[in-house]
Amino acid sequence: MSGTEEMSKALKATTPGFCDMPSTIVRASIVQASTVYNDTPKTIEKAGEFIAQAASDGAQLVVFPEAYIGGYPRGYRFGIGVGVHNEAGRDCFRRYHASAIVVPGPEVDKLAEMARKNKVYLVMGAMEKDGYTLYCTALFFSSEGRFLGKHRKVMPTSLERCIWGYGDGSTIPVYDTPLGKLGAAICWENRMPLLRTSLYGKGIELYCAPTADGSTEWQSSMMHIALEGGCFVMSACQFCLRKDFPEHADYLFTDWYDDQHQEAIVSQGGSVIISPLGKILAGPNFESEGLVTADLDLGDIARAKLYFDVVGHYSRPDIFNLRVNENQNKPVTFVSKSVKAADDSEPQDN
Repeated sequence: MSGTEEMSKALKATTPGFCDMPSTIVRASIVQASTVYNDTPKTIEKAGEFIAQAASDGAQLVVFPEAYIGGYPRGYRFGIGVGVHNEAGRDCFRRYHASAIVVPGPEVDKLAEMARKNKVYLVMGAMEKDGYTLYCTALFFSSEGRFLGKHRKVMPTSLERCIWGYGDGSTIPVYDTPLGKLGAAICWENRMPLLRTSLYGKGIELYCAPTADGSTEWQSSMMHIALEGGCFVMSACQFCLRKDFPEHADYLFTDWYDDQHQEAIVSQGGSVIISPLGKILAGPNFESEGLVTADLDLGDIARAKLYFDVVGHYSRPDIFNLRVNENQNKPVTFVSKSVKAADDSEPQDN
């Protein structure tokens, strides 16, 4: 018997309950699938099929990619150039806006019912419309079918800034659920250290990262966040073929040719689940649509944070401190002043 084995045996013999406390296991599934472009009802129907499939395999948490409902506009140019505007681009935006959903609204109610029916917590990437401004949003649902709330992407990337609005600090939630503390950061806002720190500060344990980045470099970012935050990271990305997109002469794609599908791949997926200890539990899948599923041992969170707790014993608040503005920022605020009219029937002071 090795010295390590002898020490472990001795600890078990002398420490009450040592290693006897069972860990909580949560089964999580990522849905790696393409939007049905320009058809939100069919996109939601497709989502329902995947949710049911994940639930039948025992999933308690189901996570979808960025902008799954409404679609990630990969390759769309909307006729935009510096100092250039055109009718074709405006009409492309009209169709894209029509595919987005109002939150809350009837589509949100359908998703809530799917979560309730399948008894799963659900994180759904969606394009949200608030009037005529679009937001890239993650929607959260409980297994009882309750819409918990949303996170709006705080910083659209590159040309996204021409077509999406900016979220504010009022929608950076972490929900305390029976499965664990659940939250999300969308695509490249995961590269924002202060945003990540705000989630760590709220105690996030189940860190969802809906994304449109299917690069191999993205995998390194996800690994780093799992280790840095001491949390489970679930990165969900769409797998899309060229044929999944509507025909349009103005689209610009970077394609990968796939021998298996005999098709050009536009978004190659790469969905992955990583533990707080830096272990890849499932994925990455760069091959097809489907589910990426893993059992999460929540005990790994404490195991990881023995050595590194970024907002706990490994922080220096006397030197570094983060302030987060959680106020909702509105462009227009109406202030009404109520003036009570004097009652002539009452005696007046002279």
